[in-house]
Amino acid sequence: MTENSFRLTELAHGGGCGCKLAPSVLQNLLASQPAAQPFAQLLVGTEMADDAAVWQVDENTCIIATTDFFMPVVDDPYDFGRIAATNAISDVYAMGGKPILALAILGMPISKLAPEKIAKVLEGGAAICAEAGIPVAGGHSIDSVEPIYGLAVIGLCSPEHVRRNSGAEAGDAIILTKGIGIGIYSAAIKKNALPAGCYDEMIASTTLLNRIGTELARDADVHAITDVTGFGILGHGLEMARASGVSLTINVKDIPFLSVAESLAQEGFITGASNRNWASYGEDVILPETMADWRRLLLADPQTSGGLLVSCAPEKADSLVRAIRAAGYPLASAIGNVKEGPARIVVRD
Repeated sequence: MTENSFRLTELAHGGGCGCKLAPSVLQNLLASQPAAQPFAQLLVGTEMADDAAVWQVDENTCIIATTDFFMPVVDDPYDFGRIAATNAISDVYAMGGKPILALAILGMPISKLAPEKIAKVLEGGAAICAEAGIPVAGGHSIDSVEPIYGLAVIGLCSPEHVRRNSGAEAGDAIILTKGIGIGIYSAAIKKNALPAGCYDEMIASTTLLNRIGTELARDADVHAITDVTGFGILGHGLEMARASGVSLTINVKDIPFLSVAESLAQEGFITGASNRNWASYGEDVILPETMADWRRLLLADPQTSGGLLVSCAPEKADSLVRAIRAAGYPLASAIGNVKEGPARIVVRD
């Protein structure tokens, strides 16, 4: 092959947030690390699997810091850059903050990819940062075996607007702001089997900034926020349940799916990450006895640059869903509720 004939996804063993370590592996690794405390100003560290670190500077200001990078989930280098940047910035929005700057993280097999392709990745990332109103103020690059791109992102927030995944309360409603099925679509892309028109649908979702999180965090009736990425709706929902000490009920009929996600899942376009995810946390998920295996794996489907999972006062759910949709998230839906009980997820048909 010449350097111009390589598809980006051919150069990587995985793609997007499906590259993340399995939840059980990550949990074991973090358990062996020294605790970040005692630092009184560190409001959020690694203790509850939150989306970003939060450091309180003074009574009015918190700094939010995060990093996220992965291998390509699509073959177009510009789109890869856009997706990776959107995904990285999402962590700041999920904490209730506003991003202020980013640093690029780049690893590329320079002997296999033409410089102009690599430049397109950077251009895509910069375009999303410009959309978010922030500069790419620097970064670091290496020659690597597989293509890697992402961002380190810094944001700001007032202490009262910080939203963790640990604030869900019994009685709350659960809202999801984007559709599920990105991993399914990426599996179909690798096999040249994604139906016509669905690529545009995928790009529209994965490059849609989760900036609504900043607005949601200013509502006292919004109690917890996290974003749904590599561990799937079940994995990140379970993180919220564990951090909050509650049980989540999710109604499958209310989950928004991308247009052909369910049909592709039935045809077998499942990522390896779905199986790894389920193996890591399936014991804490209660499924209907009649649920098909493909649907179980769809609920564990890794989402690259997915939506926000929001826990809010039940009486505000309908108005919040309408406001989120009006802000440009057409698939936003109330998908379940929070109950007292063991930290687990109960799935209903």
